[in-house]
Amino acid sequence: HSKIDMTIKAKGDLHIDDHHTIEDVGICIGEALCEALADKKGIARYGNSTVPMEDAKAVVTVDLSGRPFLVYKVDFPSEKIGEFDTECVEEFLRSFSTVGKFNLHAEVPYGANSHHIAEAIFKATGQAIGAAVEIVGDDIPSTKGVL
Repeated sequence: HSKIDMTIKAKGDLHIDDHHTIEDVGICIGEALCEALADKKGIARYGNSTVPMEDAKAVVTVDLSGRPFLVYKVDFPSEKIGEFDTECVEEFLRSFSTVGKFNLHAEVPYGANSHHIAEAIFKATGQAIGAAVEIVGDDIPSTKGVL
């Protein structure tokens, strides 16, 4: 949903749990984003998206500021989606935004189905990132001249 094309091959200690592998994937995607954007010249910098997914709605806003921060206001009605721990959604977003060096605010004001909540969050995150990395000019989007 970000229109960024990448392939991920991940191996981990899945026989123990998903946590470390999911966190590591967030780290790798954050590193890739930083590397791809370099000095962030010409990008929009800010992006937001609201995604409805049946009963759930997710709102995600990002600022590719160089300053990592996560605001996570999400309540899942269940601890698992199949074998997936819903707490890993926050862990992924935290590692992605920390290593990617950007602000990410994820909020779900309502939703009854954990799968729909997670799907809406990830799609909204992709769309918000896609909007923020869009090339809109030639300058670095900061009054300081650096991000």
